[in-house]
Amino acid sequence: MIGRMTLPFRILVACLYLFLLAPILIVLPLSFSNDTFLTFPPQSWGLRWYAAMFNHRGLIDALWTSLGIATTVTILGLLAGVPAAFAIRRHEFTGRDFILNLFTAPLLLPSIVLGLAILLVFVQARLLGTYSGLVIAHLIVTTPYVIRIMLTAFSTLPPSVEEAATMLGAPPLTVFRRVTLPLMMPGFIASAALSFLLSFDEVVISLFITGPRMRTLPVEIFDYVESTTDPMTAAVSVVLVAATLLIIFLIERTLGLSKTVGKS
Repeated sequence: MIGRMTLPFRILVACLYLFLLAPILIVLPLSFSNDTFLTFPPQSWGLRWYAAMFNHRGLIDALWTSLGIATTVTILGLLAGVPAAFAIRRHEFTGRDFILNLFTAPLLLPSIVLGLAILLVFVQARLLGTYSGLVIAHLIVTTPYVIRIMLTAFSTLPPSVEEAATMLGAPPLTVFRRVTLPLMMPGFIASAALSFLLSFDEVVISLFITGPRMRTLPVEIFDYVESTTDPMTAAVSVVLVAATLLIIFLIERTLGLSKTVGKS
């Protein structure tokens, strides 16, 4: 019975993979098109739109904006999320469950609802179209992921190891540096990578917050697609997918992806 189900199951998995990869399989050849308009399959081939992408001032400016915001959000999210996860996991105090639910509530809300709520608040605070407003908005989205991942990482870190180091005379800072930090590093790296990618790729909430003088790359691409039908967006998409795969490859080579995800 199991043997008879193996082939249909493999076919189903192959169909699911094909369904998930279909957009990439279409976008990849489109990015090498020399046509003026989006046509599939392309009528002519070349690197015309890759060159145009690097010469497009709006995209380059938006790229640097997104990189700066994603880096800032990653650093601040780790500084806020790691201590919060440590306190929630290791200490018993009144209202702990309420605080955890409050911190992770944005995970339960659709992006459109969360973006509208942020817009209403930021209008009063005059944060629309500002760098600090974008950072705060992205932190609301990314910090809950950091807390969730680090909660799991700390749950797999036995307190007895730290207690043993303390009993052997190690000061608290040494215990953290030599024991706690190495053990939680896979979860820390996973949190940083996910936080950076989420912030860099965030488009729905950014659409509510950005203005004409402050635009992120996803928003710039979104507006470009609305007004233009050339294959440059395909070239940008391929570059972004390749960059994401590079980050995953670096994590795999440095820590091991299975180890990182398994502990997170």
